[in-house]
Amino acid sequence: MSDLKIYGHIISRASRVMWMAEELGLDYDLETIDVHRGDQNTPDYLALNPNARVPTIKDGDTVLWESLAINLYLAKKHGGPLAAKTAEEEAGAVQWSMWALTEVEDQSTILIQAALGLQNHSDEKIAAACDGLARPLSVLESILANRGHLLGGDFSVADLNVVAVLGALPRAKFDLGPYPKVAAWLQACMERPASRRIGKMRAAALKN
Repeated sequence: MSDLKIYGHIISRASRVMWMAEELGLDYDLETIDVHRGDQNTPDYLALNPNARVPTIKDGDTVLWESLAINLYLAKKHGGPLAAKTAEEEAGAVQWSMWALTEVEDQSTILIQAALGLQNHSDEKIAAACDGLARPLSVLESILANRGHLLGGDFSVADLNVVAVLGALPRAKFDLGPYPKVAAWLQACMERPASRRIGKMRAAALKN
């Protein structure tokens, strides 16, 4: 049994944490918490995460919620090429993670829910989500015009966290034509071996 236990489901934000664990080569156990069955409301799970949301991790005696915060923790703890190397890079990783949450996650979630048939969103809500992505994607396009990755060097936790939020856009058939730098960056990140492994797990789960 691994010291790291991830609570959630591959078709949920837990996949973000699984991607990070795969990138870092960590052994982990996935404890399936199916929110459609109400697993998140059991006393045992609420004792770990009183918000009744996924994912949660238990790493030894450490319990954490919130997928992007968990990824920042894992990168810092285990180091390697995905971790920030300076205080400035660490702040940049936090900045981009917060940007993903505040600027694009709500819209991206609506689009992927609609594309996968997880929720029946109205055409008006889908159109509003598409419109709401225009400004933040333009910002991201301008940043990527001058660098290959968000912190300026190699792929890092900053890239992983933002791609984990935006990576659903191609699957949702969102038109990235006006944002060629974003599209190329997303594709390169999603084609990483760890990401592809998560994609195969997700596809298998969707067939069941």
